[in-house]
Amino acid sequence: MVVVGAGISGVACARVLTEAGVPVELVDRGRRPGGRMASRRHEGRPADIGASYFTVSDPAFEEVVRRWEQADLARPWTDTFGVVSAAGERSTTSGPVRWGTTGGIRSLVEALAVDLPITHAHEVGEGAVSLRDGTPTLEDRPVRAVVLAMPDPQAARLVDPAAHPDAVAGLTTAYEAVLALTAVFDERCWEELPDGLFVNDDPVLSWIADDGRRRCDGGPVLVAHSTDAHARPHLADPPAGGPAMLAALREYAGTDRDPVHSAVHRWTFAKPAHGRPETFLLTDTGVGACGDSWSEKPRVEGAWLSGTALGQELVRRFG
Repeated sequence: MVVVGAGISGVACARVLTEAGVPVELVDRGRRPGGRMASRRHEGRPADIGASYFTVSDPAFEEVVRRWEQADLARPWTDTFGVVSAAGERSTTSGPVRWGTTGGIRSLVEALAVDLPITHAHEVGEGAVSLRDGTPTLEDRPVRAVVLAMPDPQAARLVDPAAHPDAVAGLTTAYEAVLALTAVFDERCWEELPDGLFVNDDPVLSWIADDGRRRCDGGPVLVAHSTDAHARPHLADPPAGGPAMLAALREYAGTDRDPVHSAVHRWTFAKPAHGRPETFLLTDTGVGACGDSWSEKPRVEGAWLSGTALGQELVRRFG
């Protein structure tokens, strides 16, 4: 079997298969596992530029999180964030405990992927998932099954629609785009920010995270996420979207200082526009799909549960 995509759902799926003794290969176009659980380093320090945190509600996922905590990979961050409107009205909102990481959120996926066979920097082409004599193929190679662990628009592009119409029909969830701005200052120079801030009704920003609080190292680093409306016009040139984001970030943070380093990362398919009740897709022709959209609440936990459930079904069907 082949799992395409080494984010948390793909790695979770491959882990279940491996532990059941089912041979599996992981293929990913990136140089490291993680997907949208991504961290970028500046002078050796990681900042989370994709998923900002995760929450825990399912007992099975809680067991995984406890192992991360015991290994000093994850830590409880906060249960309270700030909320601000474009008009400047501020409040707070409390909810489940949000978890952060000590070494970047990517480190959690890397821990799950230890000893799994991963081929990095491999781009699977359009229509590469096909069918020959009733057997699924990937890049013209017969396989027992193919798992597409990625956002629906990316997964649908890899499937030959004539060979697997049921798969294409099931991969219809739209995704919102996000630009992630990382701003590194020479020192902490803001007093108006909570650990995290939801920005409502702003045309440019939707979220700001104090990465120094999230990492629990006091680093002078802020990470801001754009709205979909701001990201779309700048997908071809992400840095061009940075100045407006930085101006809004400084306003909400209450600082007039410029960062000593800033960078903008593009997430064309950042988050599902909505969830779905199904946990995964698995067609009769051997094409599976999993990820954060295969959950009623698209989150890191939902992505792990989706990949795990698909792996269990593959073991039942093929193992």
